[in-house]
Amino acid sequence: MKKMLMAVSALMLLSGCASVKVRQVLNNPARYQGRDIRLNGEVTQSTGLIVTGVYEIDDGTGKLSVLSNHPVPRKGSHVTVTGRMQPGVSVLGQTAGVLLREDSVKIHN
Repeated sequence: MKKMLMAVSALMLLSGCASVKVRQVLNNPARYQGRDIRLNGEVTQSTGLIVTGVYEIDDGTGKLSVLSNHPVPRKGSHVTVTGRMQPGVSVLGQTAGVLLREDSVKIHN
């Protein structure tokens, strides 16, 4: 019984954030709002200062902006990024778009 509980606990930790496609997020942003997710893709745009910035990833199904509090990966980098989905820009009470607030990123180059 103890081994089974340990196995279930390990599985829950490993599946803590779901890997999704950008298209899934863009088609139903409310479903992912405030949830931790993982995306894989290529960096298509990258703008950063010394320790913060924004980059865009494309996974072949769509593009999504990622807000980072770390140095951002270069354009052309293949990455796996985990983070929390949040609303994009709010203008006159209307929210436009969504973005991923990065918790961690792994560069696969």
